[in-house]
Amino acid sequence: MWNLRFAPPDVIEARVLTVLPASLRHVGRSAWSDANKPGQRVDSFLEGPVFDSAGNLYVTDIPAGRILRITAQLEWQVVAAYDGWPNGMAMHADGSLWIADYRRGILKLDPARGSVEPVLGHRNSESFKGVNDLVFDAKGNLYFTDQGQTGLHDPTGRVYRLGHEGRLDLLLANAPSPNGIALDRTGTVLFVAVTRANQIWRAPLMADGSIAKAGAFQTFFGTSGPDGLAATAQGGLVVAHASLGVAFVLNAAGEVTHLVRSPTGQTVTNLAFRPGTSTLVMTEAATGSILEADIPDAGVS
Repeated sequence: MWNLRFAPPDVIEARVLTVLPASLRHVGRSAWSDANKPGQRVDSFLEGPVFDSAGNLYVTDIPAGRILRITAQLEWQVVAAYDGWPNGMAMHADGSLWIADYRRGILKLDPARGSVEPVLGHRNSESFKGVNDLVFDAKGNLYFTDQGQTGLHDPTGRVYRLGHEGRLDLLLANAPSPNGIALDRTGTVLFVAVTRANQIWRAPLMADGSIAKAGAFQTFFGTSGPDGLAATAQGGLVVAHASLGVAFVLNAAGEVTHLVRSPTGQTVTNLAFRPGTSTLVMTEAATGSILEADIPDAGVS
């Protein structure tokens, strides 16, 4: 039984772990910034944090089409640069990094060689709207969001499941801006950050891989909305919010128990746990910063 507090959440102050060096920031306009941040100077936009088994942290830089690696010594390295807009990433069991690329679909990166190759670029010859984030289950099935420019004006964002055998299933087709995606600790519940509705949707997974009884798990506010997600070992969820400068920590009932507050910038885009710990690492895209905080809940191992 959950002990619902219905009390203000505790505040945890995050700290700056490292910042994108000036030498890796790009100048001038880009097609991505013109479309998504019109009138703003955007020298980077970090997303998609994921750790490898050696403790290196990988992030994407969307407008520059780059995958960056941050070593344990906090050295920044360009692993790959290509013609695309990479967003979320997930580590495959074989050690490759799978990328949700807005322009090119699902891609695969060999971190050792820096080579990027396509996995899935369309569905039934129809291009995706613009894929955003992805997560693997224990069997190697891939769940990913297809966000595009959808919103309350056009609630046609999609969520797909790519089975390990290659079958592609459409699970949701009515989401106003599906963004971050995560599986709960049991692998039987799918969480989706629906940015323009400012909600987290919760969808139980059936034995055949379909979903049922999808509902709103939590509702937020702000000029943007929830972005990246990370499940906790206690059955809860951590939610990055892209306009409030915080990450929300939810328990298994959807109650906000803690706020993790950014010390710099309001655009907390995505997050990941250091493997086997309760240390949360977050991307703050407005300043090109990597933030870190210790929270009460551990990540799903």
